[in-house]
Amino acid sequence: MLRRARIIADFQFGRGSGRALFGDDTTFTLSNTGRLRHLYRKDERIATVRARDGLLTLSGLGARLLYDHLPAPRQRVVILSEVAPYVARGGTAFAKHVVGVDPEIRAGEEVLVVDEEGSLIATGKAVLSPEEMMEINRGPAVLVRSGQEED
Repeated sequence: MLRRARIIADFQFGRGSGRALFGDDTTFTLSNTGRLRHLYRKDERIATVRARDGLLTLSGLGARLLYDHLPAPRQRVVILSEVAPYVARGGTAFAKHVVGVDPEIRAGEEVLVVDEEGSLIATGKAVLSPEEMMEINRGPAVLVRSGQEED
């Protein structure tokens, strides 16, 4: 199962991400149907496998591990530093606050939200494409799943 989780992470985030997220000390739980569900380091959740599409959603720990592994600007949405405390508490990252974005991400993908200095603020799901994030001045850009201040 650990091998399966690493393959999913490599597919979703790029080669080497599986090892970066899930070390040999990673444990996991299965769903009632016997599918991989949650992955843990000690007692802290790293990621959950979504039943809908089999991709990963990251916890705060998972976001930090991926942030340390991926070079900027990969998987990152950059927001204004002045709204970073709100987003770090789990608030939505709105399009009008986006100042930079990885051009390779797609709407619906798991992304890392960083401030203008490049510090990790949160993780969540991109709602808009990179072009839309930079052009639209209304509505959510990233629905934050886990802010770094929450953990």
